[in-house]
Amino acid sequence: MIRIAIVAAALAFSAPALADQTGIAFAYAPEQGMGVCTGGNPDKAFACAKAKCAESGAAPSDCARVAWCFPSGWSAGIGIMHKEGIHWSEFSCGWPTKDAALAAGRLRCDAQDKAFIAECSVGVVYDPDGKEIAAE
Repeated sequence: MIRIAIVAAALAFSAPALADQTGIAFAYAPEQGMGVCTGGNPDKAFACAKAKCAESGAAPSDCARVAWCFPSGWSAGIGIMHKEGIHWSEFSCGWPTKDAALAAGRLRCDAQDKAFIAECSVGVVYDPDGKEIAAE
């Protein structure tokens, strides 16, 4: 009974804090387009991100849900080019600072199998509100 009361109290105090936070959703269609949106609900944020992906030129059916973080934090968009020419993007989100997001993206590039990858770099950073910022 005491455990239930403790859990209920913890939820009551954390609910307002969580209500003020948003998550970030990334939708991606390889070699076609991508979209990013923020929101408190993953389904709504992904629907928005998929719509933006389709607006960028991709077929709506090709826009896949690829990453969701709650709370959003800082995010990195990583561009990867295979030696045979195909390229794709990966996303790392939920980081506490811009520098942490950049470091995570660089680490992702360092972990790539260099025998197959021609290029890998952090191309863009997103702030916790989903605003795109050029990576430096």
